[in-house]
Amino acid sequence: MNRVFAATLIISSASLLASCNNAKANEENLEVPENTEQQVQSEELIRTSQSWDGVELPDYLQGRPELVAVKYVFPAGKKLGWHHHPVINYGVLVQGELTIIGQDGKEKVVHEGEAVVEMVNTIHHGENRGTKPVILYMFYLSQKDMPLAVQHPEIPLE
Repeated sequence: MNRVFAATLIISSASLLASCNNAKANEENLEVPENTEQQVQSEELIRTSQSWDGVELPDYLQGRPELVAVKYVFPAGKKLGWHHHPVINYGVLVQGELTIIGQDGKEKVVHEGEAVVEMVNTIHHGENRGTKPVILYMFYLSQKDMPLAVQHPEIPLE
């Protein structure tokens, strides 16, 4: 079951990333000379079993997986509230720069084009400290009816 789940995740992620790259190329109006055959290109962005803070990811959940892909757009200057993710998730930042802050004060700045593996069951928040919107595609390894994030409004943002 885990191999089928992993294969499904890889195919889903690759499809979404290809869509992101196609959209970006269209936005930039890239022209391809006639009679030029383009080749499929691939670049592994990340391969890890740890979240960005170096903590080992938990084992996969037991049962039927539910894969979720979400596009987030964070306006410049926006701060997200404190939250944690009960499921494994990772993503690719396609525009801007996002700073992720753990409750322990550890920070990770994710730059345009970089992949990031989020913390699991660890409280953190994100901030767009830049001048343009952040566009982030996230992929969640979830199960039916599980929340992707649990908010902690009792913890004030500074």
